[in-house]
Amino acid sequence: MKDMIGYCGLDCEKCDAYLATVNNDQALREKTAKLWAELNNAPILPEHINCEGCRVNGAKTVFCEHMCEIRKCALKKGVSTCGDCPELETCPTIGEILENNPSALENLK
Repeated sequence: MKDMIGYCGLDCEKCDAYLATVNNDQALREKTAKLWAELNNAPILPEHINCEGCRVNGAKTVFCEHMCEIRKCALKKGVSTCGDCPELETCPTIGEILENNPSALENLK
């Protein structure tokens, strides 16, 4: 499995925060911050949009580093991704991601 697949199976390389970071794209940072602030009803600013992937060393968004319950669980269990967890198919923590993103489940297999 490639390093840029998140603990949840989403592909970090397709995430706007990752793309804005690796390409130093301020316009994409601003667009992403505005969208995420609206979606989450939270004060998300362009300077918050810096992430190099949740499973690699480097910058992470505040959500990815401190608030993502999936990442917290995987780190606590010591698994590389949720695909290594025997509870994957029944886990309520990752359930919504897998339900709405069939490619995430494929990435974990």
